[in-house]
Amino acid sequence: MRLVGLRMTPLGFRSGLVAAELPRLSMLLCRVSAVSHALARWGRRSQRGGGLLHPALSFSSSRCRGACSGEGSAQPAETVSAQGLYRDTVLLPRTEFPMKLTGQKLLERELKIQQDCGFAHLYSWQRERKAKKEFCLHDGPPYANGDPHVGHALNKILKDIRNRFEMLRGRQVHYIPGWDCHGLPIELKALGELGTSGLSPLQIRRKAREFAEGAIARQKAAFQRWGVMADWDQCYYTYDGAYEAAQLKVFQEMHSKGLIYQDYKPVFWSPSSKTALAEAELEYNPEHVSRAIYATFPLISLPPEMESEGLESISVLVWTTQPWTIPANQAVCYMPNAQYSVVKRADNSQLLLLATERTASVAALLGTELESVGTFKGPQLEGGICKHPTIPGKEVPLLPANHVTMAKGTGLVHTAPAHGMDDYSVASQFKLSVECMVDEDGKFTEAAGPELQNLSVMSEGTDKVISLLKECGALIKEEQCVHSYPYDWRTKQPVVIRPSMQWFINTASLQDKAKEALQKVRVLPDSAKGSLLTMLDRRTYWCISRQRSWGVPIPVFYHRDTGKALINKHTVSHIAKLFKEKGSDCWWELPIETLLPPEVLKKSKAGPVTDYDRGEDVLDIWFDSGASWAAVLEESDSRADAYVEGKDQIGGWFQSSLLTSVAVRNKAPYNSVVVHGFVVSEKGEKMSKSLGNVVDPDVVINGGKDLPAYGADVLRWWVAESNIFSEVQIGPNALNSAKESVSKLRNTLKFLLGNVHGFDPLTQAVDSKEMHYIDQYMLHLLREYSMKVTDAYSAFDAGRVIRVLQAFISRDLSSFYFSIIKDRLYCDPEDSLGRRSCQTVLEEVLDGVTRSIAPILPHLAEEVYLHAPGHDEGETLFRSGWIKSSSVWRRPGLEEAVEGACAIRDSFLSSIPGKNAARYDLTIAIEPGLLFELMESLQEEPTSTTSQLAELMMSARVNLTSELPRDLPPDTTLNHGTFLINLEGGVIREDSAYSIAVVPTSAARCPRCRRYSAESADCLCPRCNSVVSQAH
Repeated sequence: MRLVGLRMTPLGFRSGLVAAELPRLSMLLCRVSAVSHALARWGRRSQRGGGLLHPALSFSSSRCRGACSGEGSAQPAETVSAQGLYRDTVLLPRTEFPMKLTGQKLLERELKIQQDCGFAHLYSWQRERKAKKEFCLHDGPPYANGDPHVGHALNKILKDIRNRFEMLRGRQVHYIPGWDCHGLPIELKALGELGTSGLSPLQIRRKAREFAEGAIARQKAAFQRWGVMADWDQCYYTYDGAYEAAQLKVFQEMHSKGLIYQDYKPVFWSPSSKTALAEAELEYNPEHVSRAIYATFPLISLPPEMESEGLESISVLVWTTQPWTIPANQAVCYMPNAQYSVVKRADNSQLLLLATERTASVAALLGTELESVGTFKGPQLEGGICKHPTIPGKEVPLLPANHVTMAKGTGLVHTAPAHGMDDYSVASQFKLSVECMVDEDGKFTEAAGPELQNLSVMSEGTDKVISLLKECGALIKEEQCVHSYPYDWRTKQPVVIRPSMQWFINTASLQDKAKEALQKVRVLPDSAKGSLLTMLDRRTYWCISRQRSWGVPIPVFYHRDTGKALINKHTVSHIAKLFKEKGSDCWWELPIETLLPPEVLKKSKAGPVTDYDRGEDVLDIWFDSGASWAAVLEESDSRADAYVEGKDQIGGWFQSSLLTSVAVRNKAPYNSVVVHGFVVSEKGEKMSKSLGNVVDPDVVINGGKDLPAYGADVLRWWVAESNIFSEVQIGPNALNSAKESVSKLRNTLKFLLGNVHGFDPLTQAVDSKEMHYIDQYMLHLLREYSMKVTDAYSAFDAGRVIRVLQAFISRDLSSFYFSIIKDRLYCDPEDSLGRRSCQTVLEEVLDGVTRSIAPILPHLAEEVYLHAPGHDEGETLFRSGWIKSSSVWRRPGLEEAVEGACAIRDSFLSSIPGKNAARYDLTIAIEPGLLFELMESLQEEPTSTTSQLAELMMSARVNLTSELPRDLPPDTTLNHGTFLINLEGGVIREDSAYSIAVVPTSAARCPRCRRYSAESADCLCPRCNSVVSQAH
């Protein structure tokens, strides 16, 4: 049971300002308490045997004999010089740990920590040690096309926090950083303005490789500076021959299962890149503007049901945002279960066919009334034939299709199978032509006719088609339509859909298995699983061929006469072996006779090698990275514990990895997936050079551009405390907040280090059973804290770790424990049981807090560890394990005893708001029962200035009785309260009432410890007198 409530600190006792107290040691020589004036004789105390707790430890209880001037060996204590007289007898904090590190000193310190504590060798060390369990975090490869950015920092540091935590708690971490090295963006940047003109594939590849290697070197250096733990000499690269060979093995297994095939079908095509693109390579521009049109297709053969109504001269009304596709039209589709109307225009009597539910909106758009002259159900349109509006003699049928919707348009869809995925499905069902009239540059071909040939379909081609429709009287209405439209993810230019001969993966046949596998995967946040499932539904096939040079060649050969592809397990296995030995450049370097040797031809039952040409396409880079599980995870059947990437990978690496793994192994490549958000500016804006809001992580660490040098740990703290499941903001405010938080933490650690100076935990530690109860209680709180942070790290919630840490420091340490034990810590004899008890706890707290922050702040943690007592020279924190809390730290009754006292203390402090508790005597009256027994365990005597209960109350004196005295002074303040005791899981429950009486103390303040426990102002209290006497 925990008491929920404010643990108050009396005004004037600066308990929460741990660091600020160190330079003002004269004000902090002790906890302020006092000795009370005599009370009336106490009644007989309740005697109970077999208490819940052992009897309390007490401070020295001797009176003030010999503590005043003229008595014994004590010296007079003059008011003015008293502070200086006893300063050297007080055990103040001492440590060489610096309170602040800024600027160049901070940067040098972090780099020295990395070197001295073996950051570069830590990963290899933990791989070589024995461990019962392994934790595998598979690194999604960042793209090797530029400098490191804050998105990299968020991702890599987030992974490193989890890896360091797992390593600390004894697991063997498997983490191999990688880079995605192929693809168009690298090729474009490498070639710059030169383009590919006049360059051979090998020349293009060499330039692209050099560019990628430079980007990798810069990114790798940054990741190391951020403190990311890995063996940086053993990374994976998708252009490495061994990786490419593993990738081809996946390709071959999928091809053998019939999942990879070649076909002529519509794909997303980028005229700006001159290559096919997959869905994951698209960005949708929500502000794209199209010239949408309403156009008519005259019905030249009415459906039988319509003809029987005696209607004539009817035109089908269609709507499209892509007028350039009209020349490729092969049909007009209707919704089978919808109702359609033939309507007459009031302004010109033209008869139009459209969906009944779209009539009102179309009438408003045309600015005329539409009178219904006949209604028909979808199936009644079957058999209708239309005349193509711009191509003389061409006829197109009315066909049913399930993709027709009523959201916009007319409910009748112009269908061009060459330029739409749904349209292509209709063509496949009804054996329509899939004729393409658009070339690789996005221009009309000769097949479109002389008026359209060589015109760019997205610009002047669209203009011309609209002009042709207008000339033939088919254009009813034109309007601007702002809608979401796919763009090339790298060139930022719009794409088109056009058919071409490409290689595909039949993802439709993998969907059910992939969904089943995904249901067994833990996804964070939960909402991301729905997005992953939705993306699987959207992708019925995956185009994996690209018409570029920088990539892994598709290992296929084509017959020179028939064009038939030669590809099988024999050809692919041979090519994979060559790639492993020589790298994929050999596809262009070696003669075809080496690529396709006689023994392979024989096994393939193929003709002579002279009949074949090698293919020119390369694999989609999403297939490159999607096969990383096969190349990087050590065992063929292994599965990573976690994949951690940004939300853009929902349709990218998460999905490509899932599909390839399910295809080959019938299971997901991961046990859990963590999806984090993007980094944005503090205004929530996407980072852009044009907006000037880009934050460079190198500048964050080293300073510049109006930012101070924050160092790597502040950058890591920013990552840890961010809500990673939403957009993550960064800027001066966020970084300054992180810096301030780290500084506060540093000051707390300095306070802890200062107070364990000279303490040897191996020889001077006190057994927990012999400690003061408040110290035992602190160990109990430390154990709770360690369990909470362990759970938070395990849940990938570093933000919760920080919240738990800050609450523990501010509430349990600074405002509670530190404020109570300073007097004992500073003023008790150096080797006394009470002080050693306190130091034992402080050392445990220091160790626990330091280890708990280590995954987030490895530099600070190792720095603290170097200053902490009890370690061998050369020992480092990361090689010494996780928080070492003990189950014996939780004792029955202990929690209730201390928290019961805290409840009473809260009542006491609330009765003297804004006043110094140390100036008051406190009488606590509790009827005999459990609560009284618990308080007795903290104070055996009826009255005491030195008991553990007095220490907890922070008052001058505590009187413990079963009822309040009748002759209380007139200036007494009374208060009452109750405390619920809950022991043994609720078996023992007792709601106990208590009363308190508060009166100003008549005792004087001791000039050494500043407690109100002396007989007069020039007199040391008994405890201080004893300490000073022994010192002399």
